[in-house]
Amino acid sequence: MAGFREPSLAERQSAADRARKAALERYKALPGPDDPAFLQRQAERQAAAAARDARREARRKEKEAKEAAEAAAREIARKAEEAAREAVKAIEASRETTVQAARKAARDARYAARKSRKKG
Repeated sequence: MAGFREPSLAERQSAADRARKAALERYKALPGPDDPAFLQRQAERQAAAAARDARREARRKEKEAKEAAEAAAREIARKAEEAAREAVKAIEASRETTVQAARKAARDARYAARKSRKKG
């Protein structure tokens, strides 16, 4: 059985040269920018990017519309709550006025009764 033979410098240089030439040939075999397949793939990428941007824009507009609707709903709820608070205040104020009027009427009745007892 033969042992391992170390390649010489010339063999290593020629192998590297062959590898460089093979890589260059593979690069030259790639389609160029004027290749129809390349142009088609590029057009597909651009169409996909445009569709992605359109979807992103639609989502953004939908989100803005949703936020505007929520803000309007919050404003309506705030105004309704404020109106309810004002109504409660008005009811309490009228109740207080009624109570004060009743107290005054009772006080006036007592005063009138006291005056009639003194006269009579």
